[in-house]
Amino acid sequence: MRLLPDFFESRVAEVPDAPSVLFGDTVVDYAELNARANRLARRLIAAGVGPDRLVAIAVPRSVRLIVAVLAVLKAGGAYLPLDPSYPAERLTHMVVDAEPVMLLRTEDVTSLRLDVPEIVLGDPSFEADCERENGADVTQDERLAPLLPDHLMYVIYTSGSTGVPKGVAVSHSGVADLVSTQARVFGVRPGERVLQWASFSFDAWFWDFTLALLNGGALVMAEQHDLMPGESLRETMLKHRVDHAVMPPVALGITDSEGLLVGGTITSTGDVCTRSLAAEWSKGRRLYNGYGPTEVTVGASIGGPIEGIQEDVSIGTPWDGGTVYVLDGALGDLRDGTDGELYLAGSGVARGYLNRPGLTASRFVADPYGPPGSRMYRSGDRGRRGPDGELFFTGRVDNQVKVRGFRVELGEVETRLESHPAVEIVVAVVSGEDASSQRIVAYVKPSARHEVTEDQLREHARKALPEHMVPSAVVMLDRFPTLLNGKIDRRELEERAALVALDASTPGTTTAGTAAPADGGEERSYERILCAMVNEILRIGHAAPEDNFFDLGGHSVLAAQLARRVRSELGVAVPMRDMLTAANIAELAGIVERTERTERTERTEGAEGA
Repeated sequence: MRLLPDFFESRVAEVPDAPSVLFGDTVVDYAELNARANRLARRLIAAGVGPDRLVAIAVPRSVRLIVAVLAVLKAGGAYLPLDPSYPAERLTHMVVDAEPVMLLRTEDVTSLRLDVPEIVLGDPSFEADCERENGADVTQDERLAPLLPDHLMYVIYTSGSTGVPKGVAVSHSGVADLVSTQARVFGVRPGERVLQWASFSFDAWFWDFTLALLNGGALVMAEQHDLMPGESLRETMLKHRVDHAVMPPVALGITDSEGLLVGGTITSTGDVCTRSLAAEWSKGRRLYNGYGPTEVTVGASIGGPIEGIQEDVSIGTPWDGGTVYVLDGALGDLRDGTDGELYLAGSGVARGYLNRPGLTASRFVADPYGPPGSRMYRSGDRGRRGPDGELFFTGRVDNQVKVRGFRVELGEVETRLESHPAVEIVVAVVSGEDASSQRIVAYVKPSARHEVTEDQLREHARKALPEHMVPSAVVMLDRFPTLLNGKIDRRELEERAALVALDASTPGTTTAGTAAPADGGEERSYERILCAMVNEILRIGHAAPEDNFFDLGGHSVLAAQLARRVRSELGVAVPMRDMLTAANIAELAGIVERTERTERTERTEGAEGA
C-alpha cells in the first residue's frame, strides 16, 4: 500500500517545476520542497526519529511548517501539531501526555519550556548541517525501520469530556483512500490553488495539505489575520486566485461569495450547512458538504455537488474505503430512515486515544458487519439514511457541542473554571441563534471564602483554553435552578444564556446610524458609533470606549462582523490585524478615524490628478 511520502514523491516526479506552496511573495516548486524535506528528514533520522515516534512541531504558518511536516513523515515518524497561538499551558499538557522524542520549533516560538530535545529550525548552524545532506528521496532502508500503513502518522488533541484534552492517534492506513476520494470528487489539477485555512491543530489542516500536495496542486498559505472570515478572507482568496477551499459554515456565513472560487470548489464542514448557505455558495462553483470527526482520517462522508435550495443538506455518502452505519441501541442497522447513532468504519478509523485504553475501548468497538477483527468508531452523532442512501446529520447523543465549527466538550470548560479556588460549582452552556453568534456562557457559584470577578475567571480560562473555548460571559449565581430530581436544570440555564447579554441598550446608541456626535457637532464620534456597533453585535448595552472588545465577550468571528459593519456603514476598510490587536474601542476608533482621513485625502488627490 502506498503511504503519504509515496504519493507526494510521485507528484514531485510528475510536476517538479510546478508551484507547491505559496506564502506571501514566496513560491516554492515541488522539486525544491521535496529536496528541503528530504534533507531535514535525514537529520531527523540521525536524531532518532522513526516509525511510531512522535515529533512535536511548533512552527507558525510558513513554508518551513510544510517542510517540517513532510520531513517528519518522510523520516517515518508522526507529527504532533502545536499551534503557537494556543496557551502555553495547553501545549505543555499535549507534550507531557504524548511524550514526543523531540520538538521542532522556530526561533520566534519562545513560550514553550519543555523537557524535550529540540531543534530550532532556521538556526544558521543547523541549516548548514541540513544543506550538507542528500536531497534525494529517503528510502525504506535509510529509516530506522520500514514504514508500514499501521504506523502512526499524526496525533491531534481534541476537547475532552473529563476536562482533559485527548490525543487521537491516526495511522497511515487511511491515506490511500483519502487520496482516492479527493481525486474522484475534486479532481485537483497541477497548478490549481488550494487554500490552507484551518489551524495546524485540527485535522482539517491535514485535508488542505493533502488536497494540494498529494494531487499536484499549489497550497496557498497566509498570515492568520489575512484569513479572518469576511473581507480579509475574501481579499486573500481573490489575490491568490484560489480554486479550492474548505471551511466551516460560520466562515462562509460572513464572507461575500461573489467572484470567489469561480469554476472551483468550496467544501463546508465542521457544522451544519444551512439551506441559505447552500443556496448562496452553490452559485458559480461546486459546493460540497463534508462530515467526519477527528477519530477518522479527516472525513467519513461527503455530499454534493449541492445545487440550489434544498430542504435538508445531506452529508452525502461514505468516502472510498469507508462505511457509515446508522445503528440503534442494540447495534441494529437502521435503513428505513429512522434516526440512529452514526458508527464509522473502514480504512480511515484511528488507532484510538493515545494512552487512554479504557476510553479507546468504549468508543472504538468491534464492527459486527465487517470482516473479523475490524472495528468501528462510535461517533456520538445522530443521523438518518435517506431513500437513495444519502446520509443526514441530525444532532448529538451527548453534551458535546460545536461552537463556531469547533468541537467542544463543555466538561473541559467546566473543569478549567472549577480549578479556580474561588469556584464551587460550574455549568457551561451554549447560546446563539446561528453559528456566527454562538458563545459559551458559564454559570458559577462562587465560594463564600474567596472573592472573584467574572473577568478574573475568564482570564483563568484563557490561560489554558484556546479562544473558541473561553466563555464569552461568566454569570455568578447564589443557587442553580433544579429539576424535581434535584439535578441542575441545564435547559433553563440555556434559556437564560440567550438573555445574559440582553441588558437594556444605552438610549441613543442602538444603531450606528442614529448615534449622535459626542460634541453635538456635525463630525461623527467614532467612539460612540463603535460602542453602538459593539453593543449590537455582542447584544449588550454597556460598551464604553475604554473597554476591550474581547473582554466584553467578543471573539474572532464577531470581530470580522464588526469590521464588515465598519466598512459597509462608515465606508472605512480597517485591516483585521488592527481589529484583533486594538487595546480598546477608543484605540479602534482612532484607527478608523485615521484610516478614513487617509482614504479621503487619497480620493481628493486622485481627483485633482485626474
